[in-house]
Amino acid sequence: MKVDTDRISGTRRESVFLAQRSSQGGRTVYAVRVPLPSLDLILPLPDPEQPDSDNRKVDLRHAKEFGEYIREKSNWVAPTLLARDNGGCRFEEIEGSEGRFGYLTIPWATGALSPLSTIDGQHRILGVNLSIRTLGEEINKIDREIGKTTKADKLATLTATREKLAKQLERLQGESVGVDIYVEVDNVLGRQMFVDVADNAKGISSALRARFDSSKVANRILDRVIKHSLLKGKVDLEQDRMTAKNPNLLGAKHVADLTRGVAVGVAGRIGKQRERELSDEVLVELVHGYFDCLADGFKDLAAVAEDTLKPLDLRAQSLLGSIGMLRVLAGVYHELKENHDANDEDVIAFFSKLDPHMNAPISDSSIWRTTPAVTDFEGGATVSAPIMRTQNLIHLVKIIVGWYSTPPAEL
Repeated sequence: MKVDTDRISGTRRESVFLAQRSSQGGRTVYAVRVPLPSLDLILPLPDPEQPDSDNRKVDLRHAKEFGEYIREKSNWVAPTLLARDNGGCRFEEIEGSEGRFGYLTIPWATGALSPLSTIDGQHRILGVNLSIRTLGEEINKIDREIGKTTKADKLATLTATREKLAKQLERLQGESVGVDIYVEVDNVLGRQMFVDVADNAKGISSALRARFDSSKVANRILDRVIKHSLLKGKVDLEQDRMTAKNPNLLGAKHVADLTRGVAVGVAGRIGKQRERELSDEVLVELVHGYFDCLADGFKDLAAVAEDTLKPLDLRAQSLLGSIGMLRVLAGVYHELKENHDANDEDVIAFFSKLDPHMNAPISDSSIWRTTPAVTDFEGGATVSAPIMRTQNLIHLVKIIVGWYSTPPAEL
């Protein structure tokens, strides 16, 4: 009896991918597209409790967030993963491709040894695994509940939920991500690759995130918000920090912070439910109303809006030049509108009463020093901003809002 051993695959624990072969940094590199369910077959599944000695410890929360992102966003996007071939992969070139294209056989990442090591992408690998596994578990749980329920309305709800989850799982199982595999058998040089990637990666600044992250309403409306006369041409779209020499009034991140302050309070967060409820147009109008109140209530900010006072000079002479004070006033605006039935005219009148007390640096005779309850400014003769800790901003908002109903003698 003759047995065709090529037809027996039970012992084959490997996958074959169409690959493009190229060179980078003196190393051979294979570029492949890997279906999401196959990632943890060819790459080691990161364990947050047992970090890879050649890589950083995995943050489970970050991995879960990526898994939730690809699950909820059908138009998700992710960069190519980087891996190292320790010498276990086999490449068979396609005839006529001059060695540029071929079939790459990758043994599975099972057992004590793995043919590949991850250089960059641990959180994505774990996140994909968690997302697919969780979806499967949720579907199985619903199947068990469907088998036990006798109520028609509950059965309809469970069936609709199962269909939604099944569609998410089917979509993820049909999608892929790029993996670049570098051939490097030397462990020392392999570790250096990880360091080189980390050292040369330029993280995205909060300012750029505020400009381009359209998933958040505070960022999405940024371009429309900064058309206000107080901000037009005075917002730094690249830097997160407003240095002493920065000619702008605010950074893009700060505009987003003020938008959140106006919408949900100085320490509020716009959660998923609130994101769905907030209309872009309504929020733009609300935030512009806040900036109108600033420009109409404070003489120095009116001058900035009219381009007769530079932001640099504002910072030198007024608390209104500080991000902290503008965040506090955004929180005050929110509280007055939400909880004190104030309209914009009321807020402008109140801000006008605060205007004479915005001189900086603050003096010993300032309302911010003479009011015992105000403990939100550092001591010293050069203080031009409140303490930026969240609890201080919250406390200062509470104090100022209290002055609206019960003004001190200075107001």
